[in-house]
Amino acid sequence: MEFALYDHASGYYARAARRSGRAGDFFTSVDVGSVFGTLLAAQVVEMARLIEPRAPSPEFDLVEAAASDGRLSADILREIRRGDPALFDRLRLHLVEVSAEARAAQRDTLGEVSDRLASSSPDLPASFTGVLVANELLDALPVHQVVMREDGLREVYVDHARLETGDWRLVTTEGAPSTPALAEYLARLNIVLEPGWTAEINLRAVEWTRDAVRRLERGFLILVDYGHAARELYSLTHATGTLTTFSRHTMAGPERPPSLRFGETGTAFAPAWLERPGDQDITAHVDFTSVQRAAEDAGAITLGLLDQTYFLLGLGAAEMDGADLKTRLALKTLLMPGGLGSTLKVLILGKNVGTPPLRGCSFRMRLT
Repeated sequence: MEFALYDHASGYYARAARRSGRAGDFFTSVDVGSVFGTLLAAQVVEMARLIEPRAPSPEFDLVEAAASDGRLSADILREIRRGDPALFDRLRLHLVEVSAEARAAQRDTLGEVSDRLASSSPDLPASFTGVLVANELLDALPVHQVVMREDGLREVYVDHARLETGDWRLVTTEGAPSTPALAEYLARLNIVLEPGWTAEINLRAVEWTRDAVRRLERGFLILVDYGHAARELYSLTHATGTLTTFSRHTMAGPERPPSLRFGETGTAFAPAWLERPGDQDITAHVDFTSVQRAAEDAGAITLGLLDQTYFLLGLGAAEMDGADLKTRLALKTLLMPGGLGSTLKVLILGKNVGTPPLRGCSFRMRLT
């Protein structure tokens, strides 16, 4: 998954400035227009005002992780410039993106607000005071896939097999877990997988969150992603796992590895996510329980965890009903139950800011 998505020469994300949208493989909230960024700007402005009284310097850092070509930040900055010019003038934008091609496109995407760009890098700033936004980052971080067998936990590995034609094909096979951290992860959650259940464990998401919180001196993190609480993610509902692909707006998977008899070490299997490496997205749902705990262990406080629908309604989405048809259609896409509104969750974290009430949490704190 690491190689297929992020290899500098062959990786899916590394080879293009943008992968989402009508001409891409999937839709994100950013692809429906500027409405998502406009609403997020309201939350960023409120957070900036909460930080300001005790800020050690007048600068305010806005960090976007997995920024792609910078479209979301451009929408946020344009709204801040319109509504709060003073904040816009002291804002420093940091775009974090692994794709060199995407980074090269960021200034053009930002256009007239590009003078706020302070850094563009594959890595988070060493330290910052302000707000970090990560929209659909964690679900694209490489995961370990495990399957429970009668004789214990097994890990799924990528291998290759020769076909009758003499060609080679990527397949999966099973073996002993590569690290005791996988079993420890499940034990910390008091999760017991039943024999035959498949699951993904995202150690990288936990590490990234812990690192991001440590780099934040004072401020907030807004993490938007597909996922569930651990008790739901690791349950019968998702017993086949959630690892899947998107290509041309078509999802393939998740797929259950073949059943094994007691004592067998694994058989070759070729799931859809192994096909055309580097040419399709690979994703797995986020365990928000572990991400939240990692953030809190690093010094953050959870201020909210809710459906995107309720987050955006708290920011004033309902007040935009009188807008033009294009905006109303965009709002419908962002808010609709069963679509982006309920499948995307928003985790809001604060560090050294107390527990202030936030607009984004003011409508309803609800997860579906």
